[in-house]
Amino acid sequence: MTVMAERASSQLSVDTFERIAEFAEREDETVRFEFIDGRIGVKKVTNGSHGEIAMWLVFRCKQARPDLTLNVTGQGLKTEAYRKGRARPDAVLAPVGYFNGQGDWADPDGVLMTVEITSYDADTHQRDRVEKPKAYAEAGIPVYLLIDRDHLSLVVHSDPDPQVGYRIVRTAKLGEKVVLPDPVGIELDTEDLTQYTD
Repeated sequence: MTVMAERASSQLSVDTFERIAEFAEREDETVRFEFIDGRIGVKKVTNGSHGEIAMWLVFRCKQARPDLTLNVTGQGLKTEAYRKGRARPDAVLAPVGYFNGQGDWADPDGVLMTVEITSYDADTHQRDRVEKPKAYAEAGIPVYLLIDRDHLSLVVHSDPDPQVGYRIVRTAKLGEKVVLPDPVGIELDTEDLTQYTD
C-alpha cells in the first residue's frame, strides 16, 4: 500500500470503506478488503493448503459441536472498539444460523471464535499476529485461533480485554493436541495439519 493510500484510508468513514469494498470485491474476486486500525488492507485469495486447513477445522468443529457452524465463506465482522473496523477472518465460529440476515458485516456479539491461517505474503505478520488479535479482543470475541504455517504452530488467544488485548496466549506446535477454551470447548488433535504447511 502506498503512503498516500494509507493517509487517505485513515480519514475514511466505515460507511465509505464498505462501499469501496463492495465495489472492488465485485470487480475482482481474487481479493478481500478489510478496514483495521483506520487503514484499508487487502487479503489475497488463498492457496489449496490454506483451504484444506480451513476444511479440516470445519469438520473437527462440527464433529465436536454440532450446535455450531464454522463459517469459511469470508463473512465480514464489525471489529475493534465501537465497531469501527471491518475484518474478514478466514473462519468464524458461531451458533448455527447466527449470520442469517446479517449482511456482509455482522455484529461480533454472538461469535465464539475467529480463525486466521497465515499466508505467505509480506503483510502476514502485521495483519495476523498484531492487528487482528487487537481488533478481535476489542470486539470481545472470546477466542482467536491463529494457525501459523510459518512457525508450524497454533496460537490460541483467549480472555479478551478491550484495553489490553487477549490476556491469555498459548502456543502449541503442529502435531500436538490443543484445547480451545470455553466457550468453544473443543479439543483438536493437530497431527493431520502437518501435511498442509506449504
